[in-house]
Amino acid sequence: MKGYAAASSPLAKRRWKGLAIAVLVLGFFSLLVPLAFLLGLQNRFPSGNLSDERSSSESGFENYARVDAGGEQNESEGDELRVNDLMDRFKATIPEDVTVNFTKKPTTESVAGVQSNSRPKDALSYSKPKNSTSRGLPTEQVVVPKAPSSLNTRNDGRDGKENHSKDSAGDETEKSCQHEFGSYCIWSKEHKEVMKDALVKRLKDQLFVARAYYPSIAKLQGQEKLSLELKQSIQEHERMLSEAISDADLPSFVGKKIQNMDHTIAEARSCTIDCNNVDKKLRQILDLTEDEAHFHMKQSAFLYHLGVQTMPKSLHCLSMRLTVEYFKNSLEDIEQFHAYKLNNPIFQHYVLISRNILAVSVTINSTVMNAEETGHMIFHLVTDGQNFYAMKHWFARNSYKEATVHVLNFDNLNLIHSYNLGLRQLSPSEEFRVSISDVAQSSSMRMRTEYLSVFGHSHFLLPEIFKNLKKVVVLDDDVVVQRDLSSLWNLDLEGKVNGAVQFCGVRLGQLKTYIGGYNYNGDSCAWMSGMNIVDLESWREHNITGNYLRLLQKFQNGTEASWRASALPISLLAFQDLIYTLDDTWVQSRLGHDYGVSADAIKNAAALHYNGNMKPWLELGIPKYKSYWKKFLTQEERFMAECNVNP
Repeated sequence: MKGYAAASSPLAKRRWKGLAIAVLVLGFFSLLVPLAFLLGLQNRFPSGNLSDERSSSESGFENYARVDAGGEQNESEGDELRVNDLMDRFKATIPEDVTVNFTKKPTTESVAGVQSNSRPKDALSYSKPKNSTSRGLPTEQVVVPKAPSSLNTRNDGRDGKENHSKDSAGDETEKSCQHEFGSYCIWSKEHKEVMKDALVKRLKDQLFVARAYYPSIAKLQGQEKLSLELKQSIQEHERMLSEAISDADLPSFVGKKIQNMDHTIAEARSCTIDCNNVDKKLRQILDLTEDEAHFHMKQSAFLYHLGVQTMPKSLHCLSMRLTVEYFKNSLEDIEQFHAYKLNNPIFQHYVLISRNILAVSVTINSTVMNAEETGHMIFHLVTDGQNFYAMKHWFARNSYKEATVHVLNFDNLNLIHSYNLGLRQLSPSEEFRVSISDVAQSSSMRMRTEYLSVFGHSHFLLPEIFKNLKKVVVLDDDVVVQRDLSSLWNLDLEGKVNGAVQFCGVRLGQLKTYIGGYNYNGDSCAWMSGMNIVDLESWREHNITGNYLRLLQKFQNGTEASWRASALPISLLAFQDLIYTLDDTWVQSRLGHDYGVSADAIKNAAALHYNGNMKPWLELGIPKYKSYWKKFLTQEERFMAECNVNP
């Protein structure tokens, strides 16, 4: 036993010695880490309440490099240029008279929705199904390189700020914003709000700059007075901002404090200091501010898209009330009296595929009200099972002169199952927002956003749904008719299948990365749905439905997003060389996203197409175009009043 104890004693000593060394090392590092934080990492954090720990390589300013004006600029001058440039960018854009007379309310308007430096994604374009819900929104890859950002460019030398063209920067930012967020940027520009905190923002900007300069000024010998003055100005600004949210909360002497701070910062800038510290802190503050602005921009755009892509509560209420009323008080089925007309090709047949009761009623009413003869007009309204009974009751309650409205339940046709289309649901016309590059334009104007409306998947079953008909006029539910369509019905398509208005703003060659390696003419223009004359006999001869099924197998992978997204290439390829071009005066489109359509163009068009996000039945619709739609809205309808339907 003694021998065992003697042998184990050195081992125990060595173990305790190792533990003691480990404790000493831990103690040393426990002292080193706080010291490094206080001394070594000081330059990584701005003074104040900011805590962004990203390195300069992650900050988004890596391309904002120093530009040598004449090739002989030294490093300190370059640092000073960077700091001055950042200082210029921190200047608030408030009216000049604000600092003179602070009793007036500031009139600066917030254009954050348009002028924020948004960051467009590489070659991405958001596509919006026309009748989509909040689920399954596809994102499509379409042409275009990454749009240049104003953050990654800088003009040469000391006069960089002066040489920079404000107009081109604004155009560039607006184009990149529209590329990423679509018509939200246009809408936000039209709905600017007056800034109520312009002075508060000005105080915060001054405070950020003063905090950036203060640590360097405090270390300078002989600048104790300036250091004390800067510290007092910082404290006064902090005191005012602690009690102020809007300009009305600020004291009456705020103008004098702003002028004093401007003077103090100007003196600090004239001192010879290490610009690296100031440069890093100002860059970090600017990066955080731009990130925050971009976050709010994305959040606002999301809420905007949510508002335009979901059914308003009032319209949902209208559908539910009509459905309940259908089963409570069944009205006489007027369709039975006109059954002989429904499949008779000698009458004029119009087809609408929709889930929106209010929208489709306006389309039918506008067509009927502008027709010379209505007794030969048959409207076939194809809807889903959820809205079928509401549609039946609505059109039983409301008459449209002598025209006949025939409501069909798409879910009962059993065509999707027969053709093995995968997803079994109604598919009206689909709308896509595509961003393309225009090489002929300058770099700031190169990005261009267009809206295309094409047939949905349900349209490719028209020859099977209406087996006895020879031709039909297909209308979208966001169309308002302004003239008699008899001449369109009697139009000779010269062997073509689909009579449509072509949109040469987008050509197939510009969509080649999306359409794929199929044979097509790259110079061919895209065509638009909205109002189309379709020859069903020629459709059957060319086997358009068979071509559609073959293309569908190649463009969709079984998901709802790919199924909806495939409508664009399939529609463009299935009708290739089979489009009869209608005159442009037949349809005036762009009323759902373009504020610049002239009144003469609207007046001379046979039909108005509200393609785009801003539909006329939504609160987000473009106000000056709503009157053309609202004048065909059904008036004095009890269920509309009860559901507060007032578009």
